[in-house]
Amino acid sequence: MSELKRVHTDAAPAAIGPYSQAIVTDGWVFCSGQIAIDASTGEVVGGDVARQTEQVLTNLRHVLEAAGAGMDTVVKTTVFLSDMGAFQTMNEVYARHFGDHRPARAAVQAAALPKGVDVEIEAVARVRG
Repeated sequence: MSELKRVHTDAAPAAIGPYSQAIVTDGWVFCSGQIAIDASTGEVVGGDVARQTEQVLTNLRHVLEAAGAGMDTVVKTTVFLSDMGAFQTMNEVYARHFGDHRPARAAVQAAALPKGVDVEIEAVARVRG
């Protein structure tokens, strides 16, 4: 059995339940879903889906970097939206954060997300090396 390394960084919000920000094993990084919490205040970022997506992807980037990965090593993401009507807005912010890198992705509408946010994103990436 391969070693499982838990990832934690204070640059991203602490887990709000019994889970890790990410787990690294065999060169893979499995990131838990990130929501729009500002790590410095512990508060949910208000506003629209664009602002929340910015915060979510900033949080995700910090977790990936703490794990030895980056946005450019992401293989797959899953995007959870409270309203699929916000897909285009989320997509515009998402595209800016990933640039020309295009990981595989699924996007689904969820009946409810933690803390009443509008977007949550999880990712699988490769460790740099």
